[in-house]
Amino acid sequence: MYDSLSPLHTTVSSAWRGRTQCACDEVIALVARRKNVPIRLLTHKSRSRLPVARARQLAMYLSHIVLGRSLLEIAEAFGRDRTTVSYACAVIEDMRDDPRFDEEVTALEQQIEAGMAGAEARHHG
Repeated sequence: MYDSLSPLHTTVSSAWRGRTQCACDEVIALVARRKNVPIRLLTHKSRSRLPVARARQLAMYLSHIVLGRSLLEIAEAFGRDRTTVSYACAVIEDMRDDPRFDEEVTALEQQIEAGMAGAEARHHG
């Protein structure tokens, strides 16, 4: 488990922060469109009603699982605490027991992965 006060985690470069934020922003935009929730609510500091909170949790989960971002990176990108991101990932993982929800999440994962592959191809092409 990471110590949030560790010097390693408090001296984060702005370039690293920018890359993480950019990647998370794409996931946030995708989830906002899919769930019909304004983007600004997914990163808003206050707590939200359940549909917005679930969309935020889903975006956090996808940022962790598909993008491979650490809980701390995601917490920074969403303006939340690392433990909140951990909780969000656990909630979404539990919800995947519902086959319809799992199918929806799988489709989002595939869409993000396809976008990443396309970006990688453009970068090297």
